[in-house]
Amino acid sequence: MAGAAVFCMAPIWESRAAPPELPTRPVLTLAVAQRIAAAAQGEADRIHATGVIAVVDDAGEVIVQIRMDNAYMRASGKLAPEKARSAVMFRRPTAVLEAAIAGKRPALATARGFVMMKGGEPIFVGGQLVGGVGVSVDTPDHDEQIAQAGLAAIK
Repeated sequence: MAGAAVFCMAPIWESRAAPPELPTRPVLTLAVAQRIAAAAQGEADRIHATGVIAVVDDAGEVIVQIRMDNAYMRASGKLAPEKARSAVMFRRPTAVLEAAIAGKRPALATARGFVMMKGGEPIFVGGQLVGGVGVSVDTPDHDEQIAQAGLAAIK
C-alpha cells in the first residue's frame, strides 16, 4: 500500500494516567417526578380544581403529565408543560416573569416560545436545578398554589 495514510486516534489522556474527573449533579428521577405530580394532584383535588399538571427535567422535557378528568380548559394540555419548561429555562417561578411583564419589564413578553403566567415553578435539589413543575387549572392563583404543593412534597 504505497502512499496510503494511516491515522491513529490517541485518547485525550495518557493510557497510564487516570481519566479526568467529571462533575456530578442530581437528576430528577421518574419516582420523584411522580411524587411531585401526585402531591400537586392531591392539592388540586382538595380545592376542587381540575386541569393539567406537568413535571419536566432540567432540559424542559416532560417526565410526567397528568390530565385530570373534566379539565377546565382545553389549552391546559399545552400550558402546563410550557409553564414548567419556562420556569426551568429562566430558573425562577413563572409568577415572577408574569409580574415583570406587568411591571418594569414588558419587553420580556417578546421572549418567544415561553409561557410567562403563574403556575410554573423550578425544582432545585441541593442548589442544583433539576426540573420544573407546571400547572394549568382554573385560576392563576390555584395554578401557583398547586405547583407549590407539588414542590413541598420533596422539601
